[in-house]
Amino acid sequence: MNRYEGRRVLVTGAGSGIGQATVLRMLAEGGRVVAADVSEAGLADTVTKAGAAAGRLATVVMNVADEESVRAGVASTVEVLGGLDAVVNAAGILRSAHTHEMAVDAFEQVLRINLVGTFLVIREAVPALLEGNGAAVVNFSSTSAQFAHPYMAAYAASKGGIQSMTHALAAEYAQAGIRFTAVQPGSISSGMTDGSGQSKQSAGPGLPEDADMSLFMKLAPALGQGFAGPETVAGVVAMLASDDGAFITGTEVRIDGGTHF
Repeated sequence: MNRYEGRRVLVTGAGSGIGQATVLRMLAEGGRVVAADVSEAGLADTVTKAGAAAGRLATVVMNVADEESVRAGVASTVEVLGGLDAVVNAAGILRSAHTHEMAVDAFEQVLRINLVGTFLVIREAVPALLEGNGAAVVNFSSTSAQFAHPYMAAYAASKGGIQSMTHALAAEYAQAGIRFTAVQPGSISSGMTDGSGQSKQSAGPGLPEDADMSLFMKLAPALGQGFAGPETVAGVVAMLASDDGAFITGTEVRIDGGTHF
């Protein structure tokens, strides 16, 4: 299957986890990809894992929370690829705390990277997407946007904002031919959920030491197979950003193994 042959894609958060898995999936389907991440080591790992497909992969160090970094990173992407057909906004962080103990700067950091970062990348990419082929943007919301995940108020707020913004953008740019969708991963094993992320933009949750784990009992996947790998989400993202998703916009897809019926 070569749905991405000739297709030009930017993926953020591409140094680990779902972002990295998405890069590898799109390369496997023939795409030309720019992988963006704040971590140079993470990007090097992505290149190594790309193997023979690395010839169609370029990397850019980009901090999505920094406006100038995003502006330069997207401009470099468009120059390298000669245009842009799809954007995947996978960069994000998860910070957990008792809400009454959470500092304002910690709360704002989550919003800055997850929500404002997604906005910045989209804003800079839209001019190139307007000239692209079958233009599509896939944003990362979360099951936290709709369901109660304790100790994650900042994360839930950021992901709820992304979900609402996705709907607004889909309406705004429908006639211009850009599709906007979101995915809601849940019960996915990745750098964000297991703490193995190599960068601050894909770091683990760090639950409070005295967290009441009984509050998480209902978060087990109904399919009974445990947490799924990041490639599970990457396959859905690849569909949404390809021509197979040509009639899908202004909506979200939950990928959680039935954790939240």
